[in-house]
Amino acid sequence: MAIDLARKWDGEVINVDAYQVYDALPILSAAPTAAEMGEIPHHLVAVLSPSETCDAHRLAGMAKQKIRDVHARGRRPIVVGGGGLYMKAITHGLEAPPSDPGIRAELARLTAEERARRLQQLDPEAAASTDMDNDRYVTRNLEICLLTGRPLAASKQSWQQPPREPFEGAFLDWPREELYTRINDRTAAMFEAGVVEEVAAADLSGFSQTALMMLGLREIRAHLAGELSRDDAMQAIRQATRRYAKRQCTWFRKEPGFERIAMGGS
Repeated sequence: MAIDLARKWDGEVINVDAYQVYDALPILSAAPTAAEMGEIPHHLVAVLSPSETCDAHRLAGMAKQKIRDVHARGRRPIVVGGGGLYMKAITHGLEAPPSDPGIRAELARLTAEERARRLQQLDPEAAASTDMDNDRYVTRNLEICLLTGRPLAASKQSWQQPPREPFEGAFLDWPREELYTRINDRTAAMFEAGVVEEVAAADLSGFSQTALMMLGLREIRAHLAGELSRDDAMQAIRQATRRYAKRQCTWFRKEPGFERIAMGGS
């Protein structure tokens, strides 16, 4: 759809998916194909080494520079993909400080359970709204609390204000059953395209913690280690993707700047 809009509006696509930004695992991250990128200019696809850390603060800064570049050429930037936090960082900014290597090193010495418990102790409200199964989110929210010395909500006060720059947003809302069918089909297509072989050939030892959180990577690694059958790995990825999609839907349905577009049979 982004490519169709770019054709219609003389636009260029700016990717803000946290994983398509990496120059690694294009099948797993569902990166745009060479043919798609050859037809329409794409930005921020495969521009970072997987050894690098890329959070919402960094990606938003990169995206805003690309938006300015596209506008300067007299064309329309079409920002696509990414979770709600990344979009919010672009439209409203982040008051939260950038990542601190010292604190990250300190937190890395804790177990995931210890990090989750510490966030619950320091900021129960943030813990209640955080996906506690996602250690990257837990770590970042805990880091913000430690750096600022205040609850996470205080770092999101700018989000209550109008966006810094006007924008037109749309959220494609699929009926649940159709969404789940699409997720199931996409997972099967990914395996047929060779995602297991892609992961097996990658040197994951140099991947950053951010890159290692790519959806489906943990399950495929478990399959390669003999801990999950191929079918079980596929089912686990489908389940994880459904959970992620549910969180995305919940976020964007509450966003006033994004028009809901009913897709499929609804």
